[in-house]
Amino acid sequence: MTATDSTITVILVDDHELIREGLRRAFDREADLEVVGEAADVEQGSILISSMEPRVAVIDLRLPDGDGLTLVRQARSQFPSMGIVVLTMYAGDQRLFDALDAGASAFVPKSSPADEIVAAARHAAATPRAFSAPDLADAMQRRLNNDGPSLSPRERQILQLLADGLGVAAISSTLFISESTTKTHISRLYDKLGAANRAQALMTALRAGLLSTEEGTHGPG
Repeated sequence: MTATDSTITVILVDDHELIREGLRRAFDREADLEVVGEAADVEQGSILISSMEPRVAVIDLRLPDGDGLTLVRQARSQFPSMGIVVLTMYAGDQRLFDALDAGASAFVPKSSPADEIVAAARHAAATPRAFSAPDLADAMQRRLNNDGPSLSPRERQILQLLADGLGVAAISSTLFISESTTKTHISRLYDKLGAANRAQALMTALRAGLLSTEEGTHGPG
């Protein structure tokens, strides 16, 4: 099918084939949307976006060869009028604001219904520089109130154990959960704190008032 001037052409950048397939089906059900390319990493995504110049790029934040935000910044710089929808498995305030700062048009959790992602793509195509996100108003209010990121009780437990210097195995043993589950919680915690490692997470948590200085941050990194 050849895209017409009224067709919103879309490129999907996500390293999970099943997610790309699901998104493609959702877009293909819409008469005004057409998926014209797919990529599994930053490098492939960059090549596709540059060569095909879609009206909308849907980009996952976590890609095997780098942060999806790198691709967002590149696409925004190269194509100021392109719509850019950011997808993420772990939606936290910091990642939302990171996407906004990078030039994204919309920020959507992967847990969202398909029609919300489709709607975000239409919004991005129509108003690429007007940022939208399901939790934007609440996130802005939390930032104004300096409430910091919202952590679940389990994430707060794990944050404290990280501050105490425990590693993945010790945390798993302490909480009676598998190491795989512990790693998932830590990854989600890092996302919410906008951190790449333990040291950054603990410093961010201290600044946000999620830890007191007495609770310690001297463990291994």
